Amino acid sequence: MSIAQRERQSLVETMAAVGPEAPTLCGEWTVRDLAAHLVVRERRPDAAPGIMLKPFAGYLDSVQAKVARQPFPELLEQVQTGPPWWSPLRPIDAIANVTEMFVHHEDVRRGSPGWEPRALSQADEDRYWQLVGRMGRRAYRKSPVKVVLETLDEKRAVVRPKSGDEVVLRGMPSELLLHSFGRNEVRIETTGTPEAVQAVLSLDRSI
Repeated sequence: MSIAQRERQSLVETMAAVGPEAPTLCGEWTVRDLAAHLVVRERRPDAAPGIMLKPFAGYLDSVQAKVARQPFPELLEQVQTGPPWWSPLRPIDAIANVTEMFVHHEDVRRGSPGWEPRALSQADEDRYWQLVGRMGRRAYRKSPVKVVLETLDEKRAVVRPKSGDEVVLRGMPSELLLHSFGRNEVRIETTGTPEAVQAVLSLDRSI
């Protein structure tokens, strides 16, 4: 079973445990809203482009709102079964959803106070580290200072080359990946001048 498949199953279990109206890290979205987003992304190719393309966002919102009105167990079943056989995502589920399922699982887990990071396997952390550099280059592209991501065992990735001040973000690859996806509910350490660190932490890291 791939990381994406394992995270998908765990995500559905967590969603069922906290309930449809629980908050998430996705703005004002509840767990129900997030489930509807995943269903639309994988099952409504007519609306999914609105996730990335603003001209189609209005249609996406209307479709997603309709999907969200389905009974919660039905939504979870559709998330759990994943892309249908005809979906372009089906053959590449293990690749296309490796970050999607992990990040959204943590969106649910960390949506309420009292969360703690999970102890992930070294294999999973190594896989996330392979993805951190690419995501980091996009997330920190607007940084006015140099940005370096560093693991606890001192692997380093310069994701924003720049002369002058340097900020190092240090943590487990999974935590660095979440931060690269714009999440602030993470456990990372920072090194740099207070002004430079604040400039990095306050960046709009949306992709």
